Amino acid sequence: MQATVKSPAIFTGVGLHTGKTVHLVVRPASAEHGIWFRRTDLDRDALVPALWSAVERSPLCTKIVNDTGVSVSTIEHLMAALAGCGVRNALIDLDGPEVPILDGSSAPFVRGILEKGILVQHQAARALQILETVEVREGLAWARLEPADGFAMDFDIDFTDEAIGRQSRHMDLANGAFVHDLADSRTFCRQSDVDTMRANGLALGGTLENAVVVDGDQILSPGGFRHMDEPVRHKMLDAVGDLSLAGASIVGRYVGHRAGHGITNQLLRALFARPEAFRMVECTPAMASRLPGAGVTRADANTLH
Repeated sequence: MQATVKSPAIFTGVGLHTGKTVHLVVRPASAEHGIWFRRTDLDRDALVPALWSAVERSPLCTKIVNDTGVSVSTIEHLMAALAGCGVRNALIDLDGPEVPILDGSSAPFVRGILEKGILVQHQAARALQILETVEVREGLAWARLEPADGFAMDFDIDFTDEAIGRQSRHMDLANGAFVHDLADSRTFCRQSDVDTMRANGLALGGTLENAVVVDGDQILSPGGFRHMDEPVRHKMLDAVGDLSLAGASIVGRYVGHRAGHGITNQLLRALFARPEAFRMVECTPAMASRLPGAGVTRADANTLH
């Protein structure tokens, strides 16, 4: 069944790139509403759909833009939290151009959503079932979607920094796996990247507390990694958020190699350009049990960092 939040979940923090404080509210929405963002700081057409077709290419985050040019950026961690909690209908109000970074992961969003509760709606959920393999490549990076019984993910990364190195992980994202194993993994970057971004007026809200910063074999952020493979887990978290812009849960396997936001959006565009490669289906109880959000309860919020 479709689901929304029982009552508004409120978040306040700074934008990672703008450095400006933003207030954000995830509000309940009716069945078939989908996920929409609304810029409350603007008096013009301020609704922006959380869909793959609204994504504007950005190298550092996922940014969506409506037909009049109104944009919302860095939506991936919130979108991953909504997908991981099984929420497919919500109106998200925010008074700035960027979703707050909070601690750099999805955990604060998941906690806030679960504490408010999930409202199951009397409308069948739909899923996008992958029928044929679709793949995109860009340099050394590539990603593909292939048929599978549930929603699974394989991801590997390879960084020259010894603190990260090469990491791989496989996950079946059912039975709360996103909440338990991915949600608390934070965004990460190299100190040299931070210096470059700030020289270009970006990462103005970044700190050692809302991103894991590495320099060669050193982890500069206090406490180090939450997981030995936190970087690859965070890449998977990002992919969950970016894939949720398909507008429905995906029944298939995502495989990513050095993939980022741009590659994942290209993959969705390639998928929707091939109607024979997928079909939209009504979720049966058995199918729903193999998708993110199944079995997640308010008590799961207590397991997060």
